[in-house]
Amino acid sequence: MSTDDMDKSQLAAVLQILKKYNLKGTEELLRKEANLSSNLGDGSLQQSSDVSSVLTGYKSDGDPETYEDCYMELKRFVEGSLDIYKHELGMILYPVLVHMYLELVYNGHTEKAINLMRKFGPEQDPYYQDDLRKLALVTKRDHMNGNELTDTFKSNQFIIRMSRDTLSLLKRHLNDKKASVLLNIIQEHLYFDMYEGVARNKNQIDATSGAVGGEAKRQDNKTKVYYGIPKAPDIQSLAAPVEDEDEAADQDNPDKPKKKKAKKDPLFSKKTKNDPNAPPSDRIPVPDLKDNDKLEKIKAYREASKRVTLGPEYLPSVCCYTLLNANYTVTCAEITEDSSMLAVGFSDSIVKVWTLVPQKLKSMKTAEQLQDVNVDAEDVLARMMDERSGETSRSLYGHAGPVYSVSFSPDRTLLLSCSEDTTIRLWSLQIWTCLVVYKGHMFPVWDVKFSPLGYYFASASYDRTARLWATDHYQPLRLFAGHFSDVDCVQFHPNSNYVATGSSDRRVCLWDCTTGNHVRLMTGHKSPIMSLAFSVCGRFLASAGADCKVLIWDLSHGHLVAELTGHEKAIHALAFSRCGNILVSGGLDCMLKVWDFTKLTEEISSEEVNVSHNPDVRIGDDYLLRSFATKSSPLISLHFTRRNLLLAVGMFDGVPT
Repeated sequence: MSTDDMDKSQLAAVLQILKKYNLKGTEELLRKEANLSSNLGDGSLQQSSDVSSVLTGYKSDGDPETYEDCYMELKRFVEGSLDIYKHELGMILYPVLVHMYLELVYNGHTEKAINLMRKFGPEQDPYYQDDLRKLALVTKRDHMNGNELTDTFKSNQFIIRMSRDTLSLLKRHLNDKKASVLLNIIQEHLYFDMYEGVARNKNQIDATSGAVGGEAKRQDNKTKVYYGIPKAPDIQSLAAPVEDEDEAADQDNPDKPKKKKAKKDPLFSKKTKNDPNAPPSDRIPVPDLKDNDKLEKIKAYREASKRVTLGPEYLPSVCCYTLLNANYTVTCAEITEDSSMLAVGFSDSIVKVWTLVPQKLKSMKTAEQLQDVNVDAEDVLARMMDERSGETSRSLYGHAGPVYSVSFSPDRTLLLSCSEDTTIRLWSLQIWTCLVVYKGHMFPVWDVKFSPLGYYFASASYDRTARLWATDHYQPLRLFAGHFSDVDCVQFHPNSNYVATGSSDRRVCLWDCTTGNHVRLMTGHKSPIMSLAFSVCGRFLASAGADCKVLIWDLSHGHLVAELTGHEKAIHALAFSRCGNILVSGGLDCMLKVWDFTKLTEEISSEEVNVSHNPDVRIGDDYLLRSFATKSSPLISLHFTRRNLLLAVGMFDGVPT
């Protein structure tokens, strides 16, 4: 095909799309600019298969007989290379096989495609086998329409990180062989992210491989991330008693002996340092603290001063709440920040809230009774509640499908829930009813989380997006798009400036709430990601999922620094202790594992990081402090109290597996 014909077919393809979506103005401008006749895009060229070939990105001129030979030639070249380059060169075999298969299927050579997959599919890395099994079901061109996996491979280049030496070796081989089928695939569907330095070994490659679209480009992790925690508001000023009236009285009566000034509470007089990596305090709009919030902060601070500092010598005590007769109906659970309430979502669309303390769950008085309440009283909120209405649990009805996640607001007055019915609901825990239904996602919503500040919340959905919302807006404030599959879990950074997402495309993304752009893209998981947790300092992110591993990421550079193994089934819960020294993980294998996070961070800070190159990933049980087994109860939620007691939530499964 000549270059002119190729350009015309590409223009015809663009015009076809513009016409399909009725973008007449743009279509006319393009025709005028390219000096095209009005029949281009409607007449002879549209009937040509070249237009659809342009749209799919697959050529139709390859001889089906040559594909297998080309792949064998490439495989022989990789296996015959020097050991130092062999592993990096081997990374191109999987994407080349996939695109050869899809090209054969697209051009109607089904039998050749099936033979190619049968012969070379089983020898690919284990973490690609699930995807290859799904691709093997695509045997006709029609099967490719709307298929998530084939769409991802067609629309995105597969990213491979390769050293300069390895890449020049590959280019030399391709120039010598001049295999057009292979050249077309590599030029159009592969992207080489070249770096200076020594080629990586097999362990380094395996640590970050496995994602649907290949590895992350180094450019994806170049943006500065403000991972630090901003300085807390001055607790002393919040706690200071008001003595204006006494001072005024003293001025009227100068002979009266002066009262001694209240001593400063030593608990609040400690000065906190400014974190150089913290974001500016005005980077995101934050609602003002109400008086009640200030009192709550003081109470939390006092309680935190009594907590035990955990470590290898002082492991946490664990209290497990087990849900009986519920192993097939409970879908999620969450405990409030102050450990006073537990919310559970069920597959029959109900949300249930329990109190975990002696105080019962009260509802607000009626409108008539509220008229008698003294609004100026200090305990006005307590007076508004009806003492006789106290119950140990309450049920919330409204969803029309299974509830997949629940999240309490920091002040414990609101609860979020999301469901298969595509909606997110905001519930009042004072009048025990639904206040708002947020509609924006088009498919089931898998996860929802309140920001540590309250007001903002984030959601994750089957529609491959995560969204940032505010409680007083019906529409999302930001839409985080870029994952190739379901976004399964979402988590706010402790400073609320960033949101992390984990997806079925096996990638972890960190998004900036102010711009809506991704600032970190991290690959290394081999299965969908189910749980995320940020370290207390904000620098590290732990992720876990169906591959039974906990991966630790350093957000300063986006590097994978550790891989914690030991679980035998999917991990659904992660939590850091309040002091930040301990990480715990819980999964469907009915095991709770306690990891020494301080040891890990000390080792990381003591070594020099090569920013241009992935560091060696720490693997093994060196950091495992203790494993706790439950009685046939898979764990779905973990939470540390303010005093560092660990609370776990599990469902008793009476049927042995």
